[in-house]
Amino acid sequence: QVQLVESGGGLVQAGGSLRLSCAASRRTFSTGAMAWFRRAPGKEREFVAGITWRGGSTSYADSVKGRFTISRDNDKNTVYLQMNSLKPEDTAIYYCAAKRESRTVTVASTYDYWGQGTQVTVSS
Repeated sequence: QVQLVESGGGLVQAGGSLRLSCAASRRTFSTGAMAWFRRAPGKEREFVAGITWRGGSTSYADSVKGRFTISRDNDKNTVYLQMNSLKPEDTAIYYCAAKRESRTVTVASTYDYWGQGTQVTVSS
């Protein structure tokens, strides 16, 4: 069973920064892609950013382009989400996800494993 453990959430003022981390246990899991999704209060889960494990190709939601950066550390089996210029509308629970194949990184239903989530709250 693959486990994804997120960390780095918290409370920050608007305009501030946070970095989320997600460490994946390997065992027999061969990573194709990892991503961050979020669910804001009263809203549906939405894609935030994704990255393919081998090529490092990245994808971002329009709402976070230019502010958020996803990256990975292959040796540590960890994916990061650097969030800058945070806005109150970024407030949500952020979930890390991983899957074996590397296509359609924006689609939540294609992911095999999910973390428990970490709360990010941005105050105005």
